[in-house]
Amino acid sequence: MQKLFLINIILITGFLFVSCDSSLKPARGLEDEIYVVADSLEYEDLRMALESTYEKLIYTPQPEKLFTLKRISVDQLERFKNRKNIIIAAPMNSNSLTSQFIDAVVDSALKEKLKAENDFTVFKSDLWARKQLVTVLTAPSMQELEFKILKNSDNLLYAYQKVSDQRLYESLYSSRYEQKDIQGKLLRDYGWMIYVQADFRLALNKPEDQFVWLRRSPGTDMERWIFVHWIEGASPEFLNADSIRAARNRLTEKYYRTTDDQSYVLIAEDYFTTSEVNFKGRYAILTQGLWELNIKGMGGPFINYTFYDESSNRIYMIDGSIYAPKYYKRNLIQQVDVTLQSFMTENELSESRKDQLLRAVKD
Repeated sequence: MQKLFLINIILITGFLFVSCDSSLKPARGLEDEIYVVADSLEYEDLRMALESTYEKLIYTPQPEKLFTLKRISVDQLERFKNRKNIIIAAPMNSNSLTSQFIDAVVDSALKEKLKAENDFTVFKSDLWARKQLVTVLTAPSMQELEFKILKNSDNLLYAYQKVSDQRLYESLYSSRYEQKDIQGKLLRDYGWMIYVQADFRLALNKPEDQFVWLRRSPGTDMERWIFVHWIEGASPEFLNADSIRAARNRLTEKYYRTTDDQSYVLIAEDYFTTSEVNFKGRYAILTQGLWELNIKGMGGPFINYTFYDESSNRIYMIDGSIYAPKYYKRNLIQQVDVTLQSFMTENELSESRKDQLLRAVKD
């Protein structure tokens, strides 16, 4: 099972310019940009390791990068230090400007720790701006630094994905724009809720199939679909790729159909992946890939979490899809992913929150 929060986070107490106070302005820039502070020659040596770590491709169906790296030099840092995602990378004692910079800002105790142990990463949140993540990557030699980046690539990528999700969570979730009446209805009738933004509508509510479909901007060229399906009295043995694929295809064949009822959505064969993850403390199967019509011609990315909830003895499948043929979809699928992570059962909600939602129900 994928272990979450595996990264050994070290507070940079030795930074000369630590100023994590409440007066910091919010970090700026695009979510999918990471600025890499490195000397040009050293960056070329590290380029393959860094790009394979952070510029992983997803297919939507066109290939898109999870993050895009932008190299800057140390003397440019002042202009870019308010950006959301920053990496400072150089070997120790290489005498490059970046190496000298790291030597100046990391204290001696931490330097010895970095030399003597497997740690080669220093993380700092909110260093020059709020909701910012700055990472220092260093090792005694270029070869060792490159090796450690590749060896720890999953954890390094996860750190930036996690902070990006947290920023997006704060920008998406607003009590002013949530549809408490729909959330309260789902909680009252089914014992769970998911955040429903103002521009989503309840497209289908099928209690006989334990299926709820939330839809945004139907009939446009930028649709977002979310469904929740649950299985009563289920067994954790359901949690395997074949069962999940079959169940999703059965549901979308029945409910994700064209207006003439002649075609329906299925999982495409290409780029289908599954992995084991932690979904709010539960073992879950994360499924990602592409959906397509059975007659081809349309398609897009989807993301799916399926897990067993012991308190209710249910299997839950929560799923998000994008249809936006004219647009890049990396950020759209991240928004859907963050919305899926708002899912909560009634046992996870406070009494005051439950009361608030139930009082908002209109029928």
